[in-house]
Amino acid sequence: MTYTVNCVKLGKEAEGLKALPYPGDLGARIYKNVSQEAWNMWLSHQTMLINEYRLSPIEPKARSFLEEEMEKFFFEGGSEKPKEFVAPE
Repeated sequence: MTYTVNCVKLGKEAEGLKALPYPGDLGARIYKNVSQEAWNMWLSHQTMLINEYRLSPIEPKARSFLEEEMEKFFFEGGSEKPKEFVAPE
């Protein structure tokens, strides 16, 4: 039996995550409110942010930035793409 959530990002009932995707309270909120499909969307967005801003996820400032963007992406109307970003064709 699959776990379903009312996904805050997609606005519909969808398959939930199989495990907490992130530690702490934010991870618990995501697990309860975000679908696997929306999480996959975040992973793509996060990869774009890391590449465009040349972030190193092991650096505390970069992790803090990504956590803030994750909060925005799921719970505050979305995370913006960098102004210089050009989608690949």
